[in-house]
Amino acid sequence: MPDCSAKYPAIKALMRPDPHIKWTVLGLVLVQLLACWLVQGLSWRWLLFWAYAFGGCINHSLTLAIHDISHNTAFGTNFASRNRWFAIFANLPIGVPYATSFKKYHVDHHRYLGGDGLDVDIPTNFEGWFFCTPARKLLWLALQPFFYSLRPLYVNPKAVTRMEILNTLVQLAVDLTIFALWGIKPVVYLLAGSFLGLGLHPISGHFVAEHYMFMKGHETYSYYGPLNWITFNVGYHMEHHDFPSIPGCYLPLVRKIAPEYYDHLPQHHSWVKVLWDFVFEDSMGPYARVKRTCKLAEDRL
Repeated sequence: MPDCSAKYPAIKALMRPDPHIKWTVLGLVLVQLLACWLVQGLSWRWLLFWAYAFGGCINHSLTLAIHDISHNTAFGTNFASRNRWFAIFANLPIGVPYATSFKKYHVDHHRYLGGDGLDVDIPTNFEGWFFCTPARKLLWLALQPFFYSLRPLYVNPKAVTRMEILNTLVQLAVDLTIFALWGIKPVVYLLAGSFLGLGLHPISGHFVAEHYMFMKGHETYSYYGPLNWITFNVGYHMEHHDFPSIPGCYLPLVRKIAPEYYDHLPQHHSWVKVLWDFVFEDSMGPYARVKRTCKLAEDRL
């Protein structure tokens, strides 16, 4: 936690639940259920178009709601179980069980940022070696959902938890119910929206913008553009890592309260430009990350 929390006590008052996230997530889930009903009669071409242009935005937004909820921002730290179940609810339109596993690994991302073998946000050596040309980097961006879901199994495998099993059972039950009610097209719409929206998509620029080293010596970057409106302010990433218990809705206030700690730092102005630069600049690629050796927390006790 930076010194600004001592200088500005008002920042600590922001460490409270987001009063709106429950209703926002409910609205997004209901919108996707309505879309499932609407796409039944679409041709496959138009279904895939709307999965990318609309469903991909909604589902990506829901993954970032899950990110926020993983920090107990929906119901507070005293109601961890409610937050876990609400994250599973937010997971439903994504089509594949994700929320509980994300929580399990995201803790390590904050505790061991860049930690070799601990932070599964760091690409593997194979990714850095193979995806090194513009065409390959473009493919790597398109396949981000696969790398983010499979990398933990290779880099830092952990035992399956009871909540992960429940997450899977609930997700399968909902997927099968949608299929039974409306057929295969709504299921494809949801899955395609998740794959396309988390792949080569403007919102996916945040994956690269957050921690890839565009400037030497700077590991984490913020983005203050309009896409924060639909991504739970994930662009305020320096602020988020400084104060992970502050919900996304309050992160702009952190910068407003303590501008001298953030305004001078390197920042991104466009996630689309981030993707463009990542693909076409020779200095950028999966290797452009800070990797460090970290000891497990237990070893430091």
